[in-house]
Amino acid sequence: MISKVKAAVSGLVGSLSQKHSALPVPCTPEKEPPAAAVAKPQPPCRPPFLKLSPEEFQKLGDHNSRTIVNLKCPGELYWGTGYAEVINAGKSHHNEDQASCEFVTVEERDSKLNSKCNESQNSDVQEDTKISDGLSFYYWGLFDGHAGYGCSLTASRLLHLHICDQLRDLVHILHQPTVAAPLCLDNETRNKIVSNTQTQEKTEPPLETAFRFHLEKQVFPESLIIGALENAFRQMDEQIERERTSHSIDGGCCALVAVCLLDKLYVANAGDSRAIIIQQGKTIPMSQEFTPETERQRLQFLASLKPDLLGNEFTCLEFPRRVQHKEIRKRILYRDHTMTGWAYKTIEEDDMKFPLVYGEGKKARVMATIGVTRGFGDHDLKVYNSNIYIKPFLSSVPGVEVYDLSKCTHSADDVLVMGTDGLWDVITDNEVADIVQRVFESYGPNEPNRYNLAAQELVLRTRGVRKESGWRLPNGKLASLDDISVFVIPLGEQSRSTKENRG
Repeated sequence: MISKVKAAVSGLVGSLSQKHSALPVPCTPEKEPPAAAVAKPQPPCRPPFLKLSPEEFQKLGDHNSRTIVNLKCPGELYWGTGYAEVINAGKSHHNEDQASCEFVTVEERDSKLNSKCNESQNSDVQEDTKISDGLSFYYWGLFDGHAGYGCSLTASRLLHLHICDQLRDLVHILHQPTVAAPLCLDNETRNKIVSNTQTQEKTEPPLETAFRFHLEKQVFPESLIIGALENAFRQMDEQIERERTSHSIDGGCCALVAVCLLDKLYVANAGDSRAIIIQQGKTIPMSQEFTPETERQRLQFLASLKPDLLGNEFTCLEFPRRVQHKEIRKRILYRDHTMTGWAYKTIEEDDMKFPLVYGEGKKARVMATIGVTRGFGDHDLKVYNSNIYIKPFLSSVPGVEVYDLSKCTHSADDVLVMGTDGLWDVITDNEVADIVQRVFESYGPNEPNRYNLAAQELVLRTRGVRKESGWRLPNGKLASLDDISVFVIPLGEQSRSTKENRG
């Protein structure tokens, strides 16, 4: 088995990618499909808001020229958001990144309507998610696909509808004037609880204490919205699992989403894409990367609880290097899920198994197979040439960061930058801020296309220039060979007050 895993480390994981024989055809803008079922299988396409002609789409698929594409007109997206993307240098057959930008209105859930919807088949999300009254939110999403574009395409079209459905239960709460205060049960609900408690038999433990504990628990609206996002991600992944075969949803994808609701930005990330806020030239991280290294303890903890997931071929312990057979009964440094530091242990036969997390940095892999630990899809992914599934270790639940837009006045130069890992692999937060600020200095605050130009410059700088030795940055270092997708979202009051500035 170890030899098989070593072969996977050497690059045989690439055999997981599917080959598509159909000629690429551009997607034309169309009405958002209902989330009751995944969209029917179709050829690869780019985000509809790019409005590409067949000729343009064909040109963008050239891995040698790697033409950068962005919005054709300023104001195509809400708030005047800028966007740019470029295909990889041959890493995968198609551009597996996807993107979406939406304005969604949420109405409070109707019990009668729900009872009818629940009777229908494949009703993952109610079809009446866009209704005139209720809460509304702005939404931006980047989806970095791998081993196929099916998962990223599906999530880009449906995730915002799952978010909408989760928020429907919160409309009556979030509309309250005291929305910033902690929530508590109303008197009618509390009286029902007390009444039910009094009917309990004396032999049972008193329940009023427990209910009183719940009455005293402070639950803020912000945490409810975070919970709605977490559940929406989970439901999206469950839908992909159910319909992956019938709708040809191949591979998996990382997901990075920004939601503006009630003057707060919620950035939800599942994967290794990232987002930062640039405010007055300074950077504020708005996400964390989920990789085998950053999530080592979670992965090891799961393996310790369910050792059968390791197939008797892996160990959940981590060592500084691969342990050799001649080192049995010797003492070597190790750490498990309870440890952040290192300690010594005597090596046993079981320690000779391949490590659950192998490699460092971008080369770290879960079971020598995949370099991310959160996202959608990958339900059929196995360790190379084995029956060991990877998915139990891959979580769809995002990490969520919150930024209060109302706490300060933002200028036209303050932005949220969202990018897939193709951007961040070769550039730092401060370098991104410097590039964006230089673009803004060249184009004044009244230039409507400045955010689009900033996104284009970020992609250009990280894609680099093609030379004989490959794609290179201006400093001669290796440029990004991955798909790159970038949103530059203005946070200024003028942009945020414009609700219908999308073509």
